[in-house]
Amino acid sequence: MIANDELHFGVFPARASGPANLVRLHTLGAKPRSYSGALVAMLIPGGGQQEMGVGAVLGGLVTAAIVYFLAWKNGIQGFRLIIVGIGVSAMLGAFNLWLIRQADLPAALAAAIWGAGTLNGLGQADVNLVAAVLLALMPLTIVLARPMRQLELGDDLAVSTGVSTGVTRLALLVLGVAMTATVTAVSGPIAFVALAAPQIARRLAHAPGVPLASSALVGGLMLLAADGAAQHAFASPLPVGVMTVSIGGLYFVWLLLREIRRS
Repeated sequence: MIANDELHFGVFPARASGPANLVRLHTLGAKPRSYSGALVAMLIPGGGQQEMGVGAVLGGLVTAAIVYFLAWKNGIQGFRLIIVGIGVSAMLGAFNLWLIRQADLPAALAAAIWGAGTLNGLGQADVNLVAAVLLALMPLTIVLARPMRQLELGDDLAVSTGVSTGVTRLALLVLGVAMTATVTAVSGPIAFVALAAPQIARRLAHAPGVPLASSALVGGLMLLAADGAAQHAFASPLPVGVMTVSIGGLYFVWLLLREIRRS
C-alpha cells in the first residue's frame, strides 16, 4: 500500500474536476521525469537500487526545474506550464525508448518490465525505505495543505489571504517530485493510480477538494486490488502497471462519456 504514489497528485494544486484537467495533471506528472533518471542509473554498468533511487530523485528535480524555468514569464501561467510539460514529457518518452534500444538484451528486458511498473520481487527492505522517506516528508505535506487548498480557489483569493503563490507552488512541486521519485525508484512508474484515486476519493467523501488521507487509502486499495488481479487472474503473473493502465483507461473513458452526456 505504501508503494502507491497518489499523494504526489494530491500535493500538486489544481482544480481537477473534469477530464480535460485530469489529462493536464497526468501529463505534468513527475513519473516520466523520475523514470528517466532511474532508467539511466539502471542501465549504467553496476547500477543498483541505491543508484536508481538517486537517479530518480535527480531526474525528477532537474526536469521539474527545467519545466518551471521554461514556463516562467512574469510568473507561472497555467496554459504555458501545460504546453511546456507536454513537450518535456514527449522528449523524455523518446529519450527513454532510445536508452532501452541502446542497451543489451537482458538489460533492456529488465528495464522494460520495470518500466511497466511492478511489485514483483520487492521485499521488506524496499518497503522500509519508502516508508522512511514518505514519513520524513509528511510534516511538510501537512504544513502545505492549507495554502494548497487556498490555491485551489484561485491565485487572486490566495494572495488576498496571505499566500505566496510562487513559493508555495515551487515547494509543492519539489515535494511532489521527491515523493514520486521515491516510489518510482522502487516499483517503477505505476500509471493511473495517482490519476484516478483522488477523484474517486473526492466523490466518496463528497469533498470540494482532493482529500489527501482518503486519496492515499483509496490509492492503496486500488493498487492492492490491481496487483492481486495481475498475479492471479491470468496464466502467468503480469506487472501491476499493466492492470492499472487498463483499469485507468476504462475509468477515463467513463469520465469522457459522462462529460459528453452532461454537455
